[in-house]
Amino acid sequence: MSGMRPIDRLIAGIPEPIAERALPWKRAAFRSAGVAPRTAGRVRLFIGPVNSAGQGYAWARAAERIDGVSAVDFMYRTADDVFDYPADHRVDTVYFRTNKRWQAAQRRAVTDRFTHVIIESGRQIFGATDPLLEQIDGLRRRGVQVALLWHGSDIRVPSRHAEREPDSPFRQDGYADTALLERSATANHALMPQLDVPVFVSTPDLLAEVPRATWLPVVVGVDSWTRQGAEAPLGTGRRPVVAHAPSNAGLKGSALVAPVLHRLHDEGLIDYREVRGVPSSRMPDVYGGADIVLDQFALGIYGVAACEAMAAGRVVISHVSDEVRATVRSRTGEELPIIQSRAAELERTLRGIVAAPETARAVAASGPAFVRRHHDGARSAEALRPFLALTSRGGEGNRPGGHGRLRG
Repeated sequence: MSGMRPIDRLIAGIPEPIAERALPWKRAAFRSAGVAPRTAGRVRLFIGPVNSAGQGYAWARAAERIDGVSAVDFMYRTADDVFDYPADHRVDTVYFRTNKRWQAAQRRAVTDRFTHVIIESGRQIFGATDPLLEQIDGLRRRGVQVALLWHGSDIRVPSRHAEREPDSPFRQDGYADTALLERSATANHALMPQLDVPVFVSTPDLLAEVPRATWLPVVVGVDSWTRQGAEAPLGTGRRPVVAHAPSNAGLKGSALVAPVLHRLHDEGLIDYREVRGVPSSRMPDVYGGADIVLDQFALGIYGVAACEAMAAGRVVISHVSDEVRATVRSRTGEELPIIQSRAAELERTLRGIVAAPETARAVAASGPAFVRRHHDGARSAEALRPFLALTSRGGEGNRPGGHGRLRG
């Protein structure tokens, strides 16, 4: 502690449990962080700690469509989080990982206040001090029902994906963190047999990774993405605006398509706009101002960003694998309204749409209704219903009628 002021040395020497209660600024930080709030309802659901793309919050609202169910979403984030997705409760990442007083208080709050917990991405929910299995064991001993939820890279094994997808970002060292994702996804696969709890996945491609899982569709508020009076795409006579938001460019295959997009922009065929660092609240205007939205060209999936663009009534172009399209067709009875294109085909696809936009406009027009039918939260509530009907005694849910009634 050489070089420290005497007062700093004195403070550093105070045991942590005493410092947390004695020092005003530590007490203020504890009050500011808070714990999972109390909520009414015979079934009380806690979802955390990831809230990827705001989906934890959206699923909590979807669960509340079921009579007798209330829900709280929790996440931890760094102070520089630019996306600013809504959450019922959020805590700074460093505080979440290191503050033992808060960790103990959060553990008590969740264990005492909730009947059901959905753990996202195999991450600890009471800080990083205790292993996840210990945290889950403590919940289950108190009669709390637990489920696991996977978003994508947390359970998608890169080596398997590279075998079945020609444009996989995990081929030939195409993604810098491939080895890290391989280790974490493999560990998460090993976690499931140890727990034998219900498992959810957020996108249909992940059913190939976890066949026994339940698809929990992502949720998009269609009305917030449909601008009143917005023009239909490709109908103004000007060169079409093409937008792409490479939120994770390495996984989306952005580098595969960037050269052709810049070349077509310079040629004057399209007005290409790359979207970076835009808060989630501003994205409806970004997509609403585009004619064409490009999603991803490497994973073969569709998720939140594609649903948002479809809800906005835009022409959506992406590589969605035949297997995923077949799954969507079998589960929904509809074709996915996303125009198929691999990266190598994108120039031909864009030139064809600009030259003859009628078919693309028809596909775009069907997007909002598709999202409203399958991604507005109603199907997600139905997917959650069997889990929320479980009790610590393994019987029906602790509300009249067991399964409850879905509220519109």
